Amino acid sequence: MTTAQAAGRALSPLDRAVSKIKQRVLPLFVIMFIVNYIDRVNIGFVRTHLAADIGIGTAAYGLGAGLFFVGYAIFEVPSNMLLQKYGAKAWLTRIMLTWGIAATAMAFVQGETSFYVLRFLLGVAEAGFFPGVIYYFTQWLPNGERGKAMAIFLSGSALASILSGPISGALLQIEGGGLHGWQWMFIIEGLASVVLCGFVWFWLDSRPADAKWLTQSERDLIGNTIAAEQAEREKIKPAHISTWALLRDSQIVIFCFIYFSISLTIYGATFWLPSIIRKMGAYSDFQVGLFNSIPWIISIIAMYLFASLAARFKFQQAWAAAALIIAAIGMYVSTFGGPVFAFVSICFAAVGFKAASSLFWPIPQSYLDARIAAAVIALINSLGNLGGFVAPTTFGFLEQRTGSIQGGLYALAATSVVAAVVVFFARTSAHPAAIAGKN
Repeated sequence: MTTAQAAGRALSPLDRAVSKIKQRVLPLFVIMFIVNYIDRVNIGFVRTHLAADIGIGTAAYGLGAGLFFVGYAIFEVPSNMLLQKYGAKAWLTRIMLTWGIAATAMAFVQGETSFYVLRFLLGVAEAGFFPGVIYYFTQWLPNGERGKAMAIFLSGSALASILSGPISGALLQIEGGGLHGWQWMFIIEGLASVVLCGFVWFWLDSRPADAKWLTQSERDLIGNTIAAEQAEREKIKPAHISTWALLRDSQIVIFCFIYFSISLTIYGATFWLPSIIRKMGAYSDFQVGLFNSIPWIISIIAMYLFASLAARFKFQQAWAAAALIIAAIGMYVSTFGGPVFAFVSICFAAVGFKAASSLFWPIPQSYLDARIAAAVIALINSLGNLGGFVAPTTFGFLEQRTGSIQGGLYALAATSVVAAVVVFFARTSAHPAAIAGKN
């Protein structure tokens, strides 16, 4: 294609409308994802503070860290259904407001019970955000544009992994007003979500027909394109498939297991890495936060490298399996030496588990019918994220009982190896009749 042809294609009416939509909503969704992730994982930086100030032990910390994911899993699919009923503008604003309030309230925990309750409520409040954004894409972007938008949106998680440490570490150094640094961290990061929700309300529109920043012809074009794609899908199979029918599809069960395995390792590292760093030396909270960013910076580079290789040489399952094996090796060898060796090993493991996460999602997206994709991705995300409950809860129990998380690291390595084998049984080609016949 010549330069002139490419320019002409880029200036087509549909491309212009899609470009305007992306420029308006994608930066906001990335920022929302960053704030969401920080509010979810910031307790990893205050474990020692919670123990010293209000007596929350290792096992209680692990359970509280994990309870977030129980609330998230229970309410994610219902939340996504309510989003479809009330519209993305109202529901995503509601999600941000309630998670910001719950995150702020974490500053006032008094003991184990309030810690458990607020972590669970934070999960309930955040439920539906991830699949809600995916559903938003289905209402605004043609089929060929959703994958690109999804890749940009997921970059928010990678950026948040890097930013969460320095930001939380810096806020932990604030003292005053009768509050500790960890309380100020929760208050400031939680209120940031509350403030952002006001911007979400004024910036987002639920449907293309409501978008005054598009011309009437662009609104009609987007609406007609989405409607035409929906009509084509409706010719293939029924629109509604029950959750139980989805769970009877072996492929969806495989997707859930693979993502559960990836989440185990990601959240095992996320919630325990700051504690490993503290054992490396007498570092300040801010220095711990800076060290915490290193594995995630490395993992982002690896994530894009793996994505490029997978796009060039194909066979997504093989690349995902290779990434899972790298994660398994890193977690296993982290038990061989002291804290510094463990930190370096987890940096190596992060190359694997973050790359595996990004390599995983194109597999179910290729398999699924687009009309049920949002619901199934919500199901995979909610059940898979239960790994975020199992990992910190198990690690907390093991450390309190044995003084070591070595057994947990072995388990993470073994699970990643199993997932690397199972991923070869995952299909990327859709078989609509197989699912529809189970409805």
